Amino acid sequence: MDYFLTEEQQMIVDIARQITDERIIPRRAELDEKHEFPRAILNEIAQADLFGIPMPEKFGGFGGGCLDIVLALEQFGRGCIGVGTAFAASFLGIYPILIGGSEEMQQKYLPDVATGRRFAAFGLTEANAGSDASGIQTTAVLDGDHWVLNGTKQWITNGGEAEIYSVVAITDRSKGPRGASMFVVEAGDPGFSCGPKEKKMGIRASSTTELIFKDCRIPKDRIIGRAGTGFITVMKTLDFSRPGIAALGVGLAQGALDEAARYAKQRVQFGKPIIAFQAVQHMLADMAIGIEAARALVYNASRHIDAHPKNMSKVSSMCKVFATDVAMKVATDAVQVMGGYGYMCEYPVEKMMRDAKILQIYEGTNQIQRNVIGQELNREYAQ
Repeated sequence: MDYFLTEEQQMIVDIARQITDERIIPRRAELDEKHEFPRAILNEIAQADLFGIPMPEKFGGFGGGCLDIVLALEQFGRGCIGVGTAFAASFLGIYPILIGGSEEMQQKYLPDVATGRRFAAFGLTEANAGSDASGIQTTAVLDGDHWVLNGTKQWITNGGEAEIYSVVAITDRSKGPRGASMFVVEAGDPGFSCGPKEKKMGIRASSTTELIFKDCRIPKDRIIGRAGTGFITVMKTLDFSRPGIAALGVGLAQGALDEAARYAKQRVQFGKPIIAFQAVQHMLADMAIGIEAARALVYNASRHIDAHPKNMSKVSSMCKVFATDVAMKVATDAVQVMGGYGYMCEYPVEKMMRDAKILQIYEGTNQIQRNVIGQELNREYAQ
């Protein structure tokens, strides 16, 4: 289908597709097996200026919007969502600074992320604060000209590899959600360390660690925006970033369909290719229908977000739920189409099936997204 992309947007697709075909796909199995962070590939993505997509031009970026990021992530997701997640997480880590950071803070951090000189990460989740972000225990206390952070963050993407971390901490517990603030912590700050890399079912090229703060002292001006605006900044960040996760799902599903369809053309049973059998054709048809529907929703949700509506939560959650559920189903069906071969590590759909599951979990589980959609509908129909 023609989605009427601009010349610049088509250029993003073409560049991201080339990197995916030439650099990501040939190495995805090795990266997965070795749990290796794809720094060399990310450096090539940086050289292609794709890290600068959402950054304002004055900071060395492209000045693009949500759809521009989605187009790149869809292509990377087609190759390996482990690589795509590492790329996306750097955006996630820098969004709070884009949203609420001072001019001085933006000038300090955005150019380095735009050029890929430094990677970023987002520190929200804790052992007792996953879907319920209000359970955050990490604290930040003002001590003269420094904030002192104590606590632990869990399952942080790009942990140990990023140099810039946007971290949520409680500054006034008596104020409830209004008592949370966001801070920039840099690798090397005293009292800050990362735990060992987690061993995961999928997205093994992505680094996932704990962030550990033990009397971590950072300068007073590292607070993002005003004290007490942390949760507002988090919600705005996730509303903008969730279509990117949806795009990874679209890309993964497309990659799985590509593999399954090619296999079905080549695999001969009962004297003819299995794609000639109606049962297989129907499976492939349902996969293609789901992917195109997901793509249309993600692209249009991104365009809606780029129009800066007053409330984007419902649309953002809708595209994340639908596209990632499609990705899980398509990956599972691709394994089924390929039968025993699909279950073998020699074929990429085995990895795609393992990878797809996380899309339904991170950046807000799909159950939580349905809660968000339901709450928005409740408000809409109360009027």
